[in-house]
Amino acid sequence: MSGILVVAEHSGGTFKATASELLGKASQLGGTVYAAVLGDAPAASLGGFGASKVFQAAGDFGTHDSGAAADALAAIIRAADPDIVIAPASYEMRDVLPRLTARFDSAMASECNGLRIDGGKLVARRPIYAGSIESDVTISARPAFATVRPNSFDKPASTGASAPVESVAWSATTPTTKVVETLKPETRGIDLATASKVVAGGRSLKSKESFDSVIRTLGEVMGAGVGASRAATDAGYADHSEQVGQTGQTVAPNLYLAIGISGAIQHLAGMRTSKVIVAINKDPEAPIFQHASYGIVGDLFEVVPALTEALKNA
Repeated sequence: MSGILVVAEHSGGTFKATASELLGKASQLGGTVYAAVLGDAPAASLGGFGASKVFQAAGDFGTHDSGAAADALAAIIRAADPDIVIAPASYEMRDVLPRLTARFDSAMASECNGLRIDGGKLVARRPIYAGSIESDVTISARPAFATVRPNSFDKPASTGASAPVESVAWSATTPTTKVVETLKPETRGIDLATASKVVAGGRSLKSKESFDSVIRTLGEVMGAGVGASRAATDAGYADHSEQVGQTGQTVAPNLYLAIGISGAIQHLAGMRTSKVIVAINKDPEAPIFQHASYGIVGDLFEVVPALTEALKNA
C-alpha cells in the first residue's frame, strides 16, 4: 500500500478524540499514515499519534460547508495519493465522503466499527439491519473510502513526536449551497457522539425535572454524555439532539447506562454496539435486559440516587 489518509477533525483548533483513534488504527493496518487537516489547527502534533506527514488546507471551515470541505479534501487526496481514506462518521464527514467517493469514481463503506487489510484490499466491518448483524465489505477500488463510528478503536497516547506539514492549495467549485446562518445547539456537557460513557434515560423518568435531577446529575458525577430514548425526547424531557436510536444519534461508548428504557429495536439500533451495557428497569421482562451486560431490576428513583451518592463518595 502507498498509504492511508486519515481525516483529523477538530473543533476550534482542538483535535477531536476521533483523530487519535483513527490514526492509531491506521498505524496498525500497515503502510504509511498521513493526516488531512482542514483549517487552523496544530497539525504537526498529529505526528505523536502516528502520522508521518500532515496535509493541511487553509480556510474557514467553521460553517460546515460540505462543498468547500469536499473541494479541499479532494486537493489533499490528490497530493497524498493514498490507497485508503478514513474519516469519522460525524455529521460533516457523512456528507462529505460520499461526494469524494463519486468524484474519484471509487467505493465507500459507511458507519464501520472494524477495519482490516486482506490481500492489499480494505475490509470494513459495519452493522446492518438496525445493528442486528454485522457485514464485512471488501473495497477493491482506489482510493477506498470509509467512515468509522467513534469509540470503535482504542485511542493511543501521544508520543510527543512532530510531523512535517505540507500546505495544500485548493479552490472552491461553484457553490451549490449558501450558508445563511449557523445555529448552535445549547451545550449540555460532553459530546454524546464521542463520549466514552453515556447515561441515557427513558419515559419512565416521568418529567423533565426528574430527568434533570436523576439522569443529568448521574451523568455529571460520572463525567458521561447524556442521552435519551425517543419517548423521552418526544415527551420533552430532553432535547431531540440527545436522542439515541434509529432516528437519533448512534453511539458506541465503552459504558452505556440505559435507565428506565424498555429496549425497543429502534433504540437498540443506536447503542447496541456499546462495549458494556448496564440496564436499570423495574420490569424484569423488559427487552433491554436481553442485550445488557449487567442488569438491575428495581425502581430507578431508588437505584440511581443511591448509585450517584456512592460514586460521589468514591
